[in-house]
Amino acid sequence: MGGTKRRPYGSTAKTRQMVLAALGVVKVATAEQIRQLMCPGTAGAQTVRNGCLDLGRDGLVESLGSASRTNAAGNLVSEKLWNLTGPGLEAAAAVLDRPVREMGGTARGAARSGAKHAVKVTDTITAFLQTPPEPTRPVPRKKRQPAATLSDTDVGKDPAADPVAVEERPRGLGEIGSWATEVVLPVSGTLSTPGKNSPRADAVLTVPEAGVPVMFVEVDNGTENPVVLSRKAGRYREFFRRTVKPPTPSANPHATGKPVPMWETLYGPLGREGYPPLAIVFTKQVGVAAMSNRINSVMRLAETHWAGRYREFAASYGSDERDGYTDYSDAVPILVTTLGRLREHGPLGRVWFRFGHPTWQTLPDALDNPDDERAFNRRERRRDQLHKQQRELEEQQRERQRQEQRERWAAQEAAAEAAREPDPVCQKCHGPLESSPFEYDPLEEDAPPADGVHCAGCRIQLAEPTGRIGRVIRRLVNGDERYPRR
Repeated sequence: MGGTKRRPYGSTAKTRQMVLAALGVVKVATAEQIRQLMCPGTAGAQTVRNGCLDLGRDGLVESLGSASRTNAAGNLVSEKLWNLTGPGLEAAAAVLDRPVREMGGTARGAARSGAKHAVKVTDTITAFLQTPPEPTRPVPRKKRQPAATLSDTDVGKDPAADPVAVEERPRGLGEIGSWATEVVLPVSGTLSTPGKNSPRADAVLTVPEAGVPVMFVEVDNGTENPVVLSRKAGRYREFFRRTVKPPTPSANPHATGKPVPMWETLYGPLGREGYPPLAIVFTKQVGVAAMSNRINSVMRLAETHWAGRYREFAASYGSDERDGYTDYSDAVPILVTTLGRLREHGPLGRVWFRFGHPTWQTLPDALDNPDDERAFNRRERRRDQLHKQQRELEEQQRERQRQEQRERWAAQEAAAEAAREPDPVCQKCHGPLESSPFEYDPLEEDAPPADGVHCAGCRIQLAEPTGRIGRVIRRLVNGDERYPRR
C-alpha cells in the first residue's frame, strides 16, 4: 500500500492508535508482539511495523534495542524493540483515556538492554487477552490474474480480495485497557514516593465485569530463586494490610469513617473475603518435574502468607463433635500457571493451581474458598435442620406413645366398665340401694338396718309406724299424704 508525504509508510490511523495503546500499556515490544497483542488477524507484522515507522517520524516512538526470538521455522531471529518517547507517552495516555501521571515511564533503559523481562510480560498479557484474530481483507490487486488460472467458480473474482484464514483462539480475559504494568504498591509513603520494600507489580488486571475486580500478576523468567518469589508474596501482603483514611462523605456517601484498605481505595471492593489474588506466571520452558519442584518450593516457603487461619468450634452445644473453617481475611490467594498453559487454553481454562487447593482449576474455582466461613455456615444450617428434624421426629414419637397410652387406658376402662356388675337398686323405688360413700345421707341414721333390697327412705316407709307421733314424723320427713291430719 502506497504512502503519502506525511505518512510515507502508508499506515492507517487505526494502526497507529493500536501501536500507541499497546506501548502505552506494555511500554516496550516488538512489532510481532504488538501484532499478536492487538491485531493477530493480519497476515504479518509489516502493518504494525509501518505504523511504528510513521509514528517514529512524528517523534512518538523509537527503537533503541532489539530482542531475539525463535520463529516458526525454529530459527533465531532478531527484531527491533519499540518504545514510546515522552510525547508518545502523552499521546498514548490520550488513546487509553488515562491521566499522564498514571502512565509510568518510557522504558528507554529496558529497550537498550534487550528488555528480556518486559518482553515476557508482554507475552503474558497477550496470553491473557487472547485477542480474537479478525479476518482481514487485503487490498485488491489492480492487475487481475489470467483467466486460465481461475476455476469456473472463481471467474470474475479477485483472489486477493478473499479473507485470510485465521486460527481459532480460546476465550480471553479483558482488553488492552484493562491492563497496567510496573505498578507501584506502596507499603508506606505515597504512590509517587513509595517507601522501602514496596512491591512493584509486573502487571495489574482489572476486569470487574468478568468477576475479577483486580488481579496482580508477577512474571517469573526463572532467574529468581523460590526464596525471592516467596518474599514478594510477603511484600504484597504488607501492602494489602495497609489502611488509610476513608474517602470524604462527599465522594463516598456510604463511608463509615473507619480506616479502609489502601488497595480498596485504588481498585474497589472484591465482593468476597480476603485480599486480591496474586498470579505468578512461569515463562521459562522446563520439564514437568522441574516445574513441579519450583512450584512446590514457592508454595512451601510462602505458606504463612496464603494458608489462612483455621478456627475450630464445637459442632453443637454439649457435643464432642468439632468443626471449623479457614479464615482467609488476612491471606493472599496465590495462583500459579505457565505461559504455555495460558497460550494453549486461555486464562479461563483449567490452567490455575492455587496454593492450598488440590488440583488445577478454572479461574473462578481457583479464586473460591471452599473451606471458608460460608461453607461452615452452610454446614451449620444443615446441622440445625437435621437437629430440628430429629426433634420433630422425637416429638412425633412421643405423641404417638402418648396416644397409644391414652388408647390403652380407654380400652382398659371400657373393659372394666363392661366387666363391672351394675349397682344394686331399691326394689321399691328403683333408686340407688345405697347412698354415695362421699355424701352424707341423714336418712341412714333414722332408717332401719339395711336389708339388701331397700334404700334408707323405703326402709323408713316400710317401718309403718302406727302411732300418732310416727305418722306425724312420716308426713314431716317423707311428705306422706296418705295419712290426712285428724
